[in-house]
Amino acid sequence: MMWTRVRDWLIGALGMLVVLGVAVGVLWWAASSPAGAGGGAPAVADSGPPPREEPQAEPPSGLGEDEVWLADLELDAGTVVAAGSTLRDVRAVGQGVVTGPTGLVAERLTVDATVPFDAVAAELGGGAVVRPADDGQVTVVRTVQALGRDLPVTATGTVDVEDGRLVMEPRSIDLGGPGFLSDGIAAIVRRFVTIEHEIEGLPEGLVLRDVAVQGDGFRANLTGEGVALAP
Repeated sequence: MMWTRVRDWLIGALGMLVVLGVAVGVLWWAASSPAGAGGGAPAVADSGPPPREEPQAEPPSGLGEDEVWLADLELDAGTVVAAGSTLRDVRAVGQGVVTGPTGLVAERLTVDATVPFDAVAAELGGGAVVRPADDGQVTVVRTVQALGRDLPVTATGTVDVEDGRLVMEPRSIDLGGPGFLSDGIAAIVRRFVTIEHEIEGLPEGLVLRDVAVQGDGFRANLTGEGVALAP
């Protein structure tokens, strides 16, 4: 009887081991793959063709042995003062710059700079104040003498580029009086509140191309070709 119980216990334990072995084998088979089939590093998605490199600029064919060619040249300056003209936040970029016995010449030069409002107001005189207005316009406030009287004038207009100069022709002039009086005197005082500013002190050959009104002044863009940077 005792032997029968022991035998039944052994048979049950052996059966349990067989069941566990089969279960482990099934799990292993499901979680793995045959050697050499799909192994190795994971596939990398194709990112497309490599970016195309831009062609490098080439020096001029007639470059002399005593000349140095620079493909590009950049200059940043917080303030530049020249010929009595003050510019802020100046950035100059030159391409194809050649330096030699004849000086320093840029094949092409681009300059972005800010003309301060104060510099333009000083040209107008009369205690003028120049400030930004809505819709990218500019306002001039000053006192003008007309008909033997001191008149406070407020003029607003759009800034444009005319003949290489920064120009603002007033679109509205307010004298602070009756409308008929303002209309009659506006033509007299217009020239006192018209801005015509020429940016001076920069190398010859640079031409004013664009101008925009910003919080601290007029942002000007100038470009030129064959610009002599230094004699």
